[in-house]
Amino acid sequence: MAVKIFFPTCCSAAESGLLIGRWISEHRSAVVLAMLHVPFIPGQVKQYLAHLQQSTGLSLSVLGSWSHKKAEKDEKIESFLYDLSSIFSHRPWLRLSREASSKFWDCSIERCDGGDQEEVVLVYYDERKLMLSELHSVTENSEIASVFATVAKCRPLFAKHKYDEGPIKLTHWQSDGVEASIIVELIKQFSVPLCAVLSFLVSVLTSLRTLRVLGGKPLSFVWNKLSTSEQLGKRLENIGLVSSTERAKDHKEFMRKANTVVSILLDMALGVLLMSWLYRENQISQLADTLMPVADRVAVELQELLQWLMGAPAGLKMNGALDEVLGRFYMYHIHLWTSYIRLMSPFIEVILWYIGLSACLGLSIALSILSDIIALLTFHIPVYCFYVYGARLYCFKMHGLSSLWRLFRGKKWNVLRHRVDSCSYDLDQLFLGTLLFTVLLFLLPTTALYYLVFTLLRLLVVLVQGLIQLIVNLLNTLPLYTVVLRLCRS
Repeated sequence: MAVKIFFPTCCSAAESGLLIGRWISEHRSAVVLAMLHVPFIPGQVKQYLAHLQQSTGLSLSVLGSWSHKKAEKDEKIESFLYDLSSIFSHRPWLRLSREASSKFWDCSIERCDGGDQEEVVLVYYDERKLMLSELHSVTENSEIASVFATVAKCRPLFAKHKYDEGPIKLTHWQSDGVEASIIVELIKQFSVPLCAVLSFLVSVLTSLRTLRVLGGKPLSFVWNKLSTSEQLGKRLENIGLVSSTERAKDHKEFMRKANTVVSILLDMALGVLLMSWLYRENQISQLADTLMPVADRVAVELQELLQWLMGAPAGLKMNGALDEVLGRFYMYHIHLWTSYIRLMSPFIEVILWYIGLSACLGLSIALSILSDIIALLTFHIPVYCFYVYGARLYCFKMHGLSSLWRLFRGKKWNVLRHRVDSCSYDLDQLFLGTLLFTVLLFLLPTTALYYLVFTLLRLLVVLVQGLIQLIVNLLNTLPLYTVVLRLCRS
């Protein structure tokens, strides 16, 4: 009957030492639980194993030696470990060895009851997954159940690892993340003063933001209209939440802090990538040189659109006088916008340079600044001014037509009670109302067409700004930490 050795995968790269585990005689199996490293005192090791036997109820012992040959000095350690077999007289005595550059192992059994060399079957198992499973609750009727129960009952053994200050140095599944835990602890110690400095800076910036001088009506109106101001306010709130030294009250608040930290790191990483792309191979100058022809092309297209509206668009009969007045009015605004762009052309490269520099604060900050610059550069074209002019004129005519329509029906709008009441009009009022209604009705198609065209252009630019704002909101609210936990450790 072959002897089975259940060996943990976390110990395959461990330094040379002794095998700590349990021998299951009825199944002729050895369950290796940990690796004991030199230096140690045999008497202390025996006392430690006796204490473990009392706390776990299992007969734990030194099963044999493990040799991981990485250099010539490891051969001396191997001979030293072999000599320890006379002190730890376990029957049978296991000898496992491997070389660092080889995938093959050397497994042998000494002091067997049968006397002959027996066949050895090496079985790998994952201690961590076995500890997290619930299969160890069954009775030890089978060999596998005995292995599960052995690992589950040895929690006191896993409380020590090779980085402890005591005389016992062990390697097991808990030792895998100890190096990372030490780094995390150092980061935690360093994060305390860093969080204090961040909290002070956030408090100073928040107090400056809430000053009465900046909270006045003109400036407050400007701050509310700028996407950059809104994004900076959110970033200050997030930094204040992250830099808080108070512990999270519940799991929900902890997950919120973790998601905020990951979103800020992702935002800044993407911003650094954007900044590295902009400042590589003179990309900013190329973008600045590209924007001016694009602006000229937009102005030409708008002029052609107005020329089309001033004629017979789609075969519609427009009011010639009003069409001429509106066309010349909007043509003049296009001329103003072209002059405005020409005036700003020497500063476009500098503006793009500062946008790229602001990307170090995060991609969301750079996108917010880009959205505000689009709004400022397109202020004199249909994005805003043309749309406002057309909307006001269209609303004025619709309001006049609705009032005159109520006049024909003998009604009027009661401003005090906010309702429509009956009213009697004389002949002169009805005649004047009929003339005004006719004039407004025949002028309505011309005004409605201009309003429709400029509304569509307004929606086009608002769609671009909305797409930018969608990306910014996605960077701010994406629960990336929760998603990663769900995918990796569901």
